[in-house]
Amino acid sequence: MCVSIRLNLELNLELKLRLEQWLKQDPIRMQAIEFAVKLDLPQWLLAAGFVRNLVWDRLHGGLNSAINDIDLIYFDADDLSESRERAYQKQLESWAPHLPWSVKNQARMHIRNCDAAYTSCEHAMSFWPECETAIGIHVSRDNSQFDLFAPFGLESLFDLKLTHNPKRELSLFNARKDQKAWLTRYPKLQLA
Repeated sequence: MCVSIRLNLELNLELKLRLEQWLKQDPIRMQAIEFAVKLDLPQWLLAAGFVRNLVWDRLHGGLNSAINDIDLIYFDADDLSESRERAYQKQLESWAPHLPWSVKNQARMHIRNCDAAYTSCEHAMSFWPECETAIGIHVSRDNSQFDLFAPFGLESLFDLKLTHNPKRELSLFNARKDQKAWLTRYPKLQLA
């Protein structure tokens, strides 16, 4: 698949190109991208650990961590039902049962998080507990264009930082950090 990455011009071009190269070299992630393109949800992004862990694995000498879930997020304010999410997830599981899909409509996540309504996937990601998790990719239908969304930029992700998002409680950040054992799994990480 011949693709190029297009992002917000404020994001570091060198880091964008490195991320594009790493994605292209990862057959499982490229397969997940192909199925996400096929499903074609509104404003869809493959996000969170799908991108974050790839970067941290590479920066830790080429670790190849198992993908424990593939976060496919989308934004559809016209249908906030969990049943629609489950139907999309079941469709992905029928196409690729070997991939651990997790599908969430960010248009309804504000309810769970007790926030004002989100306006887009990127806006929703700006409320995630860690800044480095708030990153997602979208690929055009013809697979020629990658779009990258990172409300906090790419620098801290590539600098191996783990940063609490002040929009969320520090206790939530600490619980996730401990539960996911990021500092053990990725010893070069530094708390920001």
